[in-house]
Amino acid sequence: MKKVTSISKKIRILGALLIVLMLSVIATTIYLNQQNAKDALIINIAGKQRMLTQKMSKNIFYIHYSSNKDFYELNEAVDEFINGLNTLRHGDSDKGISSVPTYKISTQQIVINKLWEEFHENIQNFKLLTLSDENKNPELDRIITSIYRENTILLDNVDKLVTMYTNFSEEKTNFIKLFQYASGLTLLLLFFYALLQLRMIESHVDTFMQYSKMLLNNEDVSKLTPIKLQAESEVEIIEVSDTMNCFINKVNSAMDCSNEAILQSERASSKLEELTDEFDLIIDELKDKSLAHKHLNNSEDIVIESTEDLINSTKKLSDLKAELTKLTKSCQENMS
Repeated sequence: MKKVTSISKKIRILGALLIVLMLSVIATTIYLNQQNAKDALIINIAGKQRMLTQKMSKNIFYIHYSSNKDFYELNEAVDEFINGLNTLRHGDSDKGISSVPTYKISTQQIVINKLWEEFHENIQNFKLLTLSDENKNPELDRIITSIYRENTILLDNVDKLVTMYTNFSEEKTNFIKLFQYASGLTLLLLFFYALLQLRMIESHVDTFMQYSKMLLNNEDVSKLTPIKLQAESEVEIIEVSDTMNCFINKVNSAMDCSNEAILQSERASSKLEELTDEFDLIIDELKDKSLAHKHLNNSEDIVIESTEDLINSTKKLSDLKAELTKLTKSCQENMS
């Protein structure tokens, strides 16, 4: 059995889907813009970590070979690097940065934290030996060599972290864009589907209008033809057409009954006239018989009276048919 859906329900469903999809596209666009800003900030912090590793190594080499004991820039770079690691690891609610987004990035951050602990320990030892008055050049040289080697390893891993954040941001952006394209295509399909449904509704309305004009211009209302619509899935169209066809069928049935009654009345009247003629012949034959003549006159009166009653019945049935015709024409005028 084919499922029947009301037009109003279809319109409500289409409207709801269009509103939901439009709101989804708007929400994803806003979300995409916000995420792009946050991802740009995270990538900037991760990229700055790469720059800070080079800055720390540069300051260490400069202090070592220039005999300068000013650690201000070095300490500033170390503090900024530590803050950057904490932000990338745990997030920052003030800046809207969330914690580690993926397991892969989390694993890479653990590797960087271990490398940083060794690198930071060498920095602290370098500062202590540089500030010491004792001659510890071999130990200091070993630390410098270790810092040089670990800086390269730390720099490569930080660079991997930046690449991971960049790829994650691009994947997320591509997914959101794909969702936007899919939503846009769905909106387009729903738009065309809505146009198709409106076109179908318009065609049904045109059919009703053409049928009503046909009824209005048709002078012969003795037999009205029921309307036929191909609207098996629109409950309102089905109800309207069924109601109209039911009315038309009732009018046709009443017209048929009245026509049949008139025809039967006319036949009865004709038979009575024949009987009257026969009685006239009998009366002429029995006119000398007074008693029979009296009874025959009474019979004749009865036949005449019956004929008059049938004529009156025929007239009333004709009036009924006229009233039904007026009712049909009145309905036609209301439909127009």
